[in-house]
Amino acid sequence: MLISFLRTLILYSVVICGMRIMGKRQLGQLQPSELVVTILISNIATLPIENSDVPLILGIIPILTLMSFEVILSVLTLKSVRLRRLIWGGTRVIIKDGRIDQKALAGLRYSVDDLMEQLRQNEIFDLRQVEYAVAETTGQLSICKKALFEPITPKTAGMTVAPSAPPAIIISDRKTVQQGLSYCKMQEDELQKILQKEGYRPEDIFLMTCTPDRDYYIVPVEH
Repeated sequence: MLISFLRTLILYSVVICGMRIMGKRQLGQLQPSELVVTILISNIATLPIENSDVPLILGIIPILTLMSFEVILSVLTLKSVRLRRLIWGGTRVIIKDGRIDQKALAGLRYSVDDLMEQLRQNEIFDLRQVEYAVAETTGQLSICKKALFEPITPKTAGMTVAPSAPPAIIISDRKTVQQGLSYCKMQEDELQKILQKEGYRPEDIFLMTCTPDRDYYIVPVEH
């Protein structure tokens, strides 16, 4: 039992380290080669875990080999457009000037249901609102609405809006986040003064965000 636990822990550590080295992507944004490597690694890792007769090294070496190959391949694709298109494919315009390119849709094996599902995921329920739609190499659909249906922005309304920095977390589940304090250029004593002013202690705060302009928001712990 202990050996099985240790083998699992070692393989888990190897896979996590490898994924960190390979880079960060959401599952839906994986390129085809990355998805294949992810599936292969998961299958290879299960073999030494399920069968204790399989030497641990026979699981680690293929995993490290696949990870190394993926890292090398990603570097090469960054430098070569042709290789990138060969391995990952290219984007395809499936809606242009508001009209569906049925040949492109068929070439991608996109059904009408697939198209409408992707539109709904982009909060579009009426096809007439779409000006352009591009199928990305990840299979996701990037959509440009017609100008008539685009939301109003300060620019389109002719308004001038001062730039503002996004807030950062400075207290997370009762613990002070030093990185957030540095971002807001705030010292510990200034934070304490703000909390005293609001009638809180750090251990009373579930979440606190703040901008460099000292626009803060506090969510107290529920008791």
